[in-house]
Amino acid sequence: MKRLGLGRFGERNAKPDMTSGSEVPRLGLNDGHSIPQLGLGMWQTGDGKAPEIVGAAIGAGYRLIDTATNYGNEAGVGRALEGSVVPRNHLFVTTKLWNDSHGYDQTLRAFDASARELRLNVIDLYLIHWPCPQRGLYVDTWRAFIELRKQGRVRSIGVSNFTADHLKRIIGDTGVVPALNQVELHPGFQQRALRETHERYNIATEAWSPLGQGKILIHPTLRAIADRHGRTPAQVVLRWHIESGFVAIPRSVAPAHIAENIDVFTFALTRQDHDAISALDSATGRIGPDPAGFGRRRSFPRRVTGRLWRIMASSPRR
Repeated sequence: MKRLGLGRFGERNAKPDMTSGSEVPRLGLNDGHSIPQLGLGMWQTGDGKAPEIVGAAIGAGYRLIDTATNYGNEAGVGRALEGSVVPRNHLFVTTKLWNDSHGYDQTLRAFDASARELRLNVIDLYLIHWPCPQRGLYVDTWRAFIELRKQGRVRSIGVSNFTADHLKRIIGDTGVVPALNQVELHPGFQQRALRETHERYNIATEAWSPLGQGKILIHPTLRAIADRHGRTPAQVVLRWHIESGFVAIPRSVAPAHIAENIDVFTFALTRQDHDAISALDSATGRIGPDPAGFGRRRSFPRRVTGRLWRIMASSPRR
């Protein structure tokens, strides 16, 4: 398996996506495909508003759109993609399997439903949203993902919210390494141990809530760095993600914030900036659910668990 090289401050090598007209660099994945390093997260975006938001993001230069069955907006994203002036092969679409569809056959049926909603024959990246280890089905689910890739219906397969033990289990049982693991990651919760496992297996790291749901942005350290660069704290944090070699998918429904979040490719952080941000890490900095327990109750339908998760994370995620 080809291991990607490391660049400045340890990030994976990346290059701008010149073919799409976007300045967002792409990261190579371990399966030979590549993913834009910055995208739009669609969590807490209503289906009716999704076409407008996705359209604004594509117009601003975004080429990665990240949705999920549980977000309830795959159909809206599909409408936006169908009406986009940017060719489909210049866009990268991610969706995720929800907890109530684990298991081999259930996964295949759930994928069919997502593909219909998105109006896509091929999805660029399909993720297991949560491992739900108490149910003991995530290995069978992963086998279904492998089959979908063999059929050519998915280009890349990966996981979300998997711990090092979950990753080792699916790799050991199937021999197939996920292309990517999407996890909570921001300056207040930097997941260093998990990232070491990613590096060992050449798994790309993707950050959800890359801005810590906005809570970290008031920290004096980030404000000071932002002032020195003439940028906003959000731009500093997203630049930190880029230079660290992560994929980041900030969520926003405000066109001004959407444009601000992608305007991070004309400045660079210093070594001192990186050291200062590294010092913000906290073992208790997790904001979202713990993967060890989330999804424990099989009987919760996706609309209920989605509401519970939104209540737990009441601050607007950018």
